[in-house]
Amino acid sequence: MQGILLQVIRFGFLILLWLFVYAIIRALRSDLAAASGFRVPLTSGRRENRQRGARPRGAARYLVVTAGALANTRITLGSQPVLIGRADDSTLVLTDDYASERHARLSRRGDDWYIEDLGSTNGTYLDRSKVTTAVRAPIGTPIRVGKTVIELRP
Repeated sequence: MQGILLQVIRFGFLILLWLFVYAIIRALRSDLAAASGFRVPLTSGRRENRQRGARPRGAARYLVVTAGALANTRITLGSQPVLIGRADDSTLVLTDDYASERHARLSRRGDDWYIEDLGSTNGTYLDRSKVTTAVRAPIGTPIRVGKTVIELRP
């Protein structure tokens, strides 16, 4: 009887040890994903007021990659949606391990552009908020897809 009890205790301890290791790996992965190339641009209030007063809010003409492997890449926007991901048929093809094949889509609705996550594993973030439904993407607001940060520009 003591031998069986000892084996059960050993097995329970082994399970607890593996759960602890799993929790540590999961925490490290989320911390690394959160810190991977995400930067918030610092702007002065004067610049923001000038942007609001001088341009209509939906006047985005370009999609610019501000951080990541494709930094300084600029895509001219038209009326067609922009598909973002690792798939070869994406408009913006990312070489990012944290991006899904079909990660996100930017689509035009009237004068505004909306970002929506397409069920990606690591999520899409507008500024610091996780995108769960189609959300209006203001000009100059960072959109994070994996390690890549993009912005709409006039």
